[in-house]
Parts: sequence; structure tokens; C-alpha cells
Amino acid sequence: MDPASRPTILERLSALLTHEPDEREQFLDLLHAAHQRELFDADALSIIEGALQVAEIPVREVMVPRAQMDVIRLEQPIEAIIDFAVQTSHSRFPVVGENRDDVLGILLAKDLLPLLRKPDQALTALLRPAIFVPETKRLNELLREFRISRNHMAIVVDEYGGVSGLVTIEDVLEQIVGDIEDEHDFDEDADNILVVPGGRWRVKALTEVDDFNEAFGCELEHQGFDTVGGLVQHHFGRMPARGEMIEIEGFRFKVMRADRRRVYTLLVERLPAPDGVGG
Repeated sequence: MDPASRPTILERLSALLTHEPDEREQFLDLLHAAHQRELFDADALSIIEGALQVAEIPVREVMVPRAQMDVIRLEQPIEAIIDFAVQTSHSRFPVVGENRDDVLGILLAKDLLPLLRKPDQALTALLRPAIFVPETKRLNELLREFRISRNHMAIVVDEYGGVSGLVTIEDVLEQIVGDIEDEHDFDEDADNILVVPGGRWRVKALTEVDDFNEAFGCELEHQGFDTVGGLVQHHFGRMPARGEMIEIEGFRFKVMRADRRRVYTLLVERLPAPDGVGG
């Protein structure tokens, strides 16, 4: 065949898009070939692959598990609720009644501002309706629901109607484009370790363990890996999910941001010294 008559990469991609999705693997091969020919960069390739994957991922794989949900209880005093919102730095919270299965609605952190002037106002008047989705719902379907309803959080329920976790629009988008930083995340390379309320620190997973040791005056062992994220993953023995916690040599590490490929941000707390130690 005359080389000039062979279809180009883009022509082959266009042809494949007209077929049924049973040729997806071939489509991905062509995407990688196009990337190797520098028709688009690695970030674009990652986004396309992520967009394809969300059609296969169920909500239960990316949700924050029930035990790790930060919830507000209806009977809590307003002062305690405001302190909790500041401490966790979330923009939305499920509000529950008797237990975590009794979700009454969603409270936006910004809706707490009127309470500073009217502390006697009922919390229930500030709640937004909660939406509930099954664990098996695919992320592409959930993203479509978020767009239509303009909600950013959904409560995940199991087959018996019990709450099994929560999921946000950010959780879905991060499966496509990777970690999304917000106003509470780090802006500069120098901000690898930031103090947060409650005597804790937000630490980038890419922080060098040597830098962590210097900042905290400790000597965490890290033979075989260089970063705090590598240290945490080593102790888990697997890729941890968001919300999981582990204790390592006097520190508690909670995974704040992670996807299926890497850990991004950790919440670190120094544990009290055992009785008779350090005192």
C-alpha cells in the first residue's frame, strides 16, 4: 500500500469512534500511539483515560466510608459546630439525628455565617436536601446527576438503605483529572507542612521524610523510599484510600487526598507519649 494512502492516526481514531465500544482496547492503543507521536501531551492522555474509566468505577470505590465521615449532629451547640467546621476545613457536612443512618440534610459551611448574628436560629432552617445514591452507581452517572441537580455531595446507601459513606463531585472529577487543589490546599512548594487547628498538620505526600524528621524533631525510618507518602504506603502494604488512618512511630497519619494511583495529602497528628516516656 502506498504510505500516502494510509489513514492517519486521527482518521483511525475518528473511524473507531463510529464503532461499538467493544473496540475500546484498540481505541486506547491508538490514543497511546497518538501520544507517542506528540499529537497531545501526557496530561491530555491521562484525562481521556480517566474519563473512560469513570464509566466502570462504582461509587463504593471512591466514597468516604461511613466511619470516616465528618458529620454534624443536630443537637450540637452552634459554637461546637463552627469550631468543627474550622477544624475540618470542609465546605459541606451531612447533618444527622439519632445516628449516621438518620441523615437530615446537608449543611454548607458558608450558611453558618448568619448564625454568628442570630445564634438562636434553628439549624434545620439552614439545611439543604440530601441526595442518596446506591453503592453500585457508576461515576459517570453520578457526575451527570451532580450536573443536573447542582449538588456537590451525595450520601451513599447500601442495599438495605443504611448509610455506607458519602461522595462529592470532587471525588468523581479527581478520577478523571487527578488531584484537585482547593483554597485549603497548598499553593507553594514551601508549604509542604502546614499547621491546622486542633494541633495537627497538613502534609504533602511528596514531602521528603528527611524534611519531615527535621520539622518534627523525629527520626522516622525510611529505608527504601524518600517521601512521607511512600512511608505511609509502605506501612499500609498497599495503596490506602481517602479517610484511612495508620499510626507510625508516634504519629497518626490520615489520608486526606488520594486516588487509585497515589496519595496526595495527609493529616498528621503527634500521639501522646506513652506513660513514663518523655516526662
